[in-house]
Amino acid sequence: MRVVVTDAEVTLADVLSLRLSLREPLAGDAELILRHRVTAVEHTVALGASGAEARDATLAISLAPLALTPGRWDVHLRQEGTRTRLRSIDPGFSLDHLDAYALSRRALAYRAYRTRNGFLALKVDEAEPAAEVRAVWFREGRFEVTGLLAFTGLDDDESRHEARLALRRNHPDAELTAVATVQGVRFHAALSLCDVLAAAPEQSGTWEPSLEVDGLAAPLRLASRLDDVDGKHRRLHYPAEEIDGVPIRPRYTADDELRIEVGG
Repeated sequence: MRVVVTDAEVTLADVLSLRLSLREPLAGDAELILRHRVTAVEHTVALGASGAEARDATLAISLAPLALTPGRWDVHLRQEGTRTRLRSIDPGFSLDHLDAYALSRRALAYRAYRTRNGFLALKVDEAEPAAEVRAVWFREGRFEVTGLLAFTGLDDDESRHEARLALRRNHPDAELTAVATVQGVRFHAALSLCDVLAAAPEQSGTWEPSLEVDGLAAPLRLASRLDDVDGKHRRLHYPAEEIDGVPIRPRYTADDELRIEVGG
């Protein structure tokens, strides 16, 4: 049984849309199986026959009723007693689509992707409101960051929202804030690195940035998850900026949240 996914996308309505290239038509007992990579829990969706002469098929599967839990789900096809993990040739990845998908307030976020060894998989994450980082840099003695607000439900328009960038740390406790710019769902914020050092002049440590936006119930964590780069703490290494001989650098945690590391 040769079946290849040529196009895969999760629509804005959380529908998994697939186009399949088939050597033989789908049988009447055809089923799509989603298997959680860690727990091995499976969900099965009946597909039905594709037609006697069909050599390609388009599928639309609503994901919300399946009650998928967060994690990675591998996709299999079963028919006539044979089960095959679905291969994919879809290189597709649209940052614009992910941006549009993140505009709605959601409980879960779904993304279809091709694995490194060429199979179709589905990634499911909890969709907490966040400040999605698109660029971060140190220049002229300042920490600057830009990005967009994800899963907040705010409109991508010209509306301006009062906002503040906050940096917090423990041991010892310290906090800094600065005015941030938010227009629609796009944000820009900057903070003096000299102020960061002055807040805890004799202590190395890690600062956690967040964005506080008027009208939103809680501060937004700064993170970078709306792309295909997993494990940024291993792959992205920023050079340190020295302020009065103290190195300061941005870094990502294991769950792709942004931190500012002072000293060390």
